[in-house]
Amino acid sequence: MNEKIRCKWAEESPIFHDYHDNEWGRPVYDDQQLFEMLTLEGAQAGLSWLTVLKKRGSYRQAFDNFDPAKVAAYGDKKIEELMANAGIIRNRLKINSAITNAGLFLDIAKQHGSFSNFIWGYVDNKPIVNNPEKLEDIPAHTPISDKLSKDLKKLGFKFVGTTIIYAFMQATGLVNDHTTDCFVNMLGPAFYG
Repeated sequence: MNEKIRCKWAEESPIFHDYHDNEWGRPVYDDQQLFEMLTLEGAQAGLSWLTVLKKRGSYRQAFDNFDPAKVAAYGDKKIEELMANAGIIRNRLKINSAITNAGLFLDIAKQHGSFSNFIWGYVDNKPIVNNPEKLEDIPAHTPISDKLSKDLKKLGFKFVGTTIIYAFMQATGLVNDHTTDCFVNMLGPAFYG
């Protein structure tokens, strides 16, 4: 039997356990991982995160392991291939947005040295630790996600509404929203390793 106390949302499915325990809320600085999470969070729009996590392996394979340079170069033939891939969410707008976003992601990385430098600047290069007591205390968006969403939209990014961006911030550790009773909070400084 699993003795760990997790954030309540992570108890919904065993698929969430590994994701919650080892990824969610942990700081990500690798550009390719950041691009993966930005793409997957956009793919989630209107769907559940569980649906996306179940398809994550297929996404990695279909999108060249989320190499933004490769994704930015996708043409019509690749788009049709993706539209025929039952392993991913076959939504043309979401697929096209991943390609558009990849090019813009690379532009930002070039201007700032990395996309990571750019994105972490929004939180002064330090994770925001909220310590919510319960799931209901976690917001759907914040003034920072509002600003980041607005800035990304201005640059031409798609599927980057403030709720999607806040979920991205949580997923990549810009924000730590693990509840106070969650075992992850007991890890202390090791969590940010």
